[in-house]
Amino acid sequence: MRGRGNGWTLVELTIVISLISILSAVAVVGYRNALTRSREAVLKEDLFRMRDAIDQYYADTGDYPEALDTLVTAGYLRAIPVDPFTNSAASWVVEQPGFNAADPFAAGVFDVRSGYEGAAIDGTQYSEW
Repeated sequence: MRGRGNGWTLVELTIVISLISILSAVAVVGYRNALTRSREAVLKEDLFRMRDAIDQYYADTGDYPEALDTLVTAGYLRAIPVDPFTNSAASWVVEQPGFNAADPFAAGVFDVRSGYEGAAIDGTQYSEW
């Protein structure tokens, strides 16, 4: 008479494979969210640093920089940071200063934004940060 062997039944294998699949799906979603959150943190920091450099340049010279490269050549930034979502330093969108009656010919880089058109985890657009 043959008794139960030392193997796994099909039901037991199916349950184990299902559990592994569910756990791996949860891990992949968590990993993607962690990557997105880290890219968002880098983007916020890059925008803060570039805006701070623009403000320092304006405080020192009384004019806005002609381009982002001006901040590098003047020593306010070591290099133009790479946008973490587009992987390009050329994808930054620069804004010109609005009309000012005291200085109607003011030009240059007033603000900088990301050129990426995606939505953040909180629902806002990256191009609005």
